Amino acid sequence: MTTTPTASLTYREALREALREALAADERVFLMGEDVGKYGGAFGVSLGLVEEFGPERVRDTPLSESAFVGAGIGAAIAGMRPIVEIMTVNFSLLALDQILNNAATLRHMSGGQFSVPVVIRMTTGAGRQLAAQHSHSLEGWYAHIPGIRVLAPATVGDARTMLAPALADPDPVVIFEHGSLYNASSELGSPKDELDIGTAAVRRTGNDITLITYGGSLPKTLAAADLLAADGIDADVIDLRSLRPLDDATVMASVARTHRAVIVDEGWRTGSLAAEVSARITEQVFYELDAPVGRVCSAEVPIPYARQLEQAALPQPQGIAAAARKAVGHHG
Repeated sequence: MTTTPTASLTYREALREALREALAADERVFLMGEDVGKYGGAFGVSLGLVEEFGPERVRDTPLSESAFVGAGIGAAIAGMRPIVEIMTVNFSLLALDQILNNAATLRHMSGGQFSVPVVIRMTTGAGRQLAAQHSHSLEGWYAHIPGIRVLAPATVGDARTMLAPALADPDPVVIFEHGSLYNASSELGSPKDELDIGTAAVRRTGNDITLITYGGSLPKTLAAADLLAADGIDADVIDLRSLRPLDDATVMASVARTHRAVIVDEGWRTGSLAAEVSARITEQVFYELDAPVGRVCSAEVPIPYARQLEQAALPQPQGIAAAARKAVGHHG
């Protein structure tokens, strides 16, 4: 299929189009969560869908994450294809029992008799002055759990195309949408092929250093690559996209070529997804490295409310570029 240029879409609109397409294509699909109906979702993603598909397909739930995630798991076991929206990753901790002890384990504990084809969407990340209870990046926690797939669309295109293969997966899929991306916009054509949600994407090619990131940190990492280019440093930028499973092959091929790596992760450094990626690099391509693997992560504090403190706590392009310059031995 050839691509046809379309008008610019925001990340939010791309997610909405994916939801609309899924609801129209399969009567088993329904959306549920707090305020997803008449209000249109806490971040406006589902605006207009209840008017189009009705309150049984776009269902407002009580304010109980454990209850409505559990209901979604039950519906999935019974043959439906639920899409469960949780307002923020912080609130998802109230449903962690359902996700870890039920959704992720039922195929194993039933000896393969049951699958749980539920998609759980949630907003993650900081940068919007929503303070510590609405701003953390806990993707690494979910990437730790066997039995689920974890996705982090960082572009408008991925926001538009990740939902369909996630719904087709027989096992639970958790999709993290970074709050800073909702207003980002891009031209979007018709997808050529169904997206392979297990692969990383090379967003920029270079030969001097590999910058590895995902989700809301991708725009900052690309901005850092522009800063590095002004210094004559050419960076490969890899968007992981899939956090579980990780696409080791794409990462290792890049690091083997550039011989240096910096990982950018909005999660906290200790026990982070960045730590896992760093460990895999040292396990698999250690002898290709010309410098230690660098990591740029959030400060180990609850995310502050004050804007200047929040920005200081998060990875920023200048800090990413500084870590890359250190790795290549550039002191300009």
